[in-house]
Amino acid sequence: MVLDASTAILLAKAELLDAFLRDAGQAVIMPKQVQEECCGRDSLDARLIARSIEEKRITVKTVGRRSAFQQLVGDFGLGRGEAAAIALALPRGLLVATDDKRAINACKVLKTPFTTAISVLTRMYEKGLIQRHEALEKLEALARYGRYKKEIIVAARADLEK
Repeated sequence: MVLDASTAILLAKAELLDAFLRDAGQAVIMPKQVQEECCGRDSLDARLIARSIEEKRITVKTVGRRSAFQQLVGDFGLGRGEAAAIALALPRGLLVATDDKRAINACKVLKTPFTTAISVLTRMYEKGLIQRHEALEKLEALARYGRYKKEIIVAARADLEK
C-alpha cells in the first residue's frame, strides 16, 4: 500500500494512524515527496507521521521512474505527492491510500485500486477494531479535517450505525 499525504494527515488528525498501521497487514510505503509534505511542519499530525517513519512502520521510497511521475502530473494535474504515490503503486500493483479528488480520479482511469481515510475507518469498525461510538467520533474528526462532500459523510455515518 502506498500512502498519500491527504490520507496520512487525515488518519493522524483523527487519531487513527497507529491502529491503521497495526492492522494494515502489508508494507506501507510513502514517497519521499509525501514525507516532505507531511513532516515539513511542526504539528501533532506531522510528529505522529514522522514517528511512524522513524519506527519503520512506514517505509519512505523515492520514485524510480521520473517519466511516469511527470506524465501523471501532466495528464491529471496532480500535485507532486499524489503523482509520486501513484507512480510508486502502478508498477507494483499496490493499493493507493488517497483522499485527493484528482488522485482518486487518476486511480479510476488507470484502474489502480485505492482507498480513503473514511474507507479505512469503516473497515476498522467492520473488523471490530473500534467500537461504534469511537468510529462515529473519528468520522466527525474526518468530517472536520477533510474536504468531503456532505453525502459521503452521511453515507459513512449510515454504514457505521447499521
